[in-house]
Amino acid sequence: MTIRVIIVDDQAMVRAGFAALLAAQSDIDVVGEAPDGKKGVEVSRSTHPDVVLMDVRMPEMDGLATARALLNPPPGVVHLPKVLMLTTFDVDDYVYEALRAGASGFLLKDAPPADLISAVRVVASGEALLAPSVTRRLIADFAKQRPAPRKDQSLQLNGLTPRETEVLVLIARGLSNQEIAERLVLAEQTVKTHIGRVLNKLGLRDRAQAVIFAYESGLVTPGEQ
Repeated sequence: MTIRVIIVDDQAMVRAGFAALLAAQSDIDVVGEAPDGKKGVEVSRSTHPDVVLMDVRMPEMDGLATARALLNPPPGVVHLPKVLMLTTFDVDDYVYEALRAGASGFLLKDAPPADLISAVRVVASGEALLAPSVTRRLIADFAKQRPAPRKDQSLQLNGLTPRETEVLVLIARGLSNQEIAERLVLAEQTVKTHIGRVLNKLGLRDRAQAVIFAYESGLVTPGEQ
């Protein structure tokens, strides 16, 4: 199946470069572009992309506000794309907030072309992008600055089975499905089933939100291995 992508960035050269790179892939179709977040929302709602590749810092409407608009739309708007944030900074306040808003991950703009292509495919598949490893470090850094664990989230954890809780911990530590399967001596498909149940029980969109939840609920603390 072809992955439909739109690119939202205020730099025309960046949009053109990313568009050319992605359009050259047989399984990716660039269906639109926008120079700012406001137009990005319009293009997304008219083209219904699978993935919105979006810069964090833009005029008119920044990436954070745009992510919120796309992922928490008004009544009547049913299309919810995956959002992949792009940034030139490896530590950026907006990134943590974008993940909390429902973005599926982020990637540095100077990442190798192969990483960008892979990131789009990963996010489109619903796996959420928690790589490169700087993402985990970033989330951990911001988790240190968050307030005490939220009681409502801690209570939600009571609805998970011991195995599901174990899987959530490993997701928060950045392990892939294969790595979780190896750690717990399970089939990879079984791991996927557990992850699906965790997301469903906690009302989470994807792995990125699961990581945020694990930190904010106090289940995982920064620096744990």
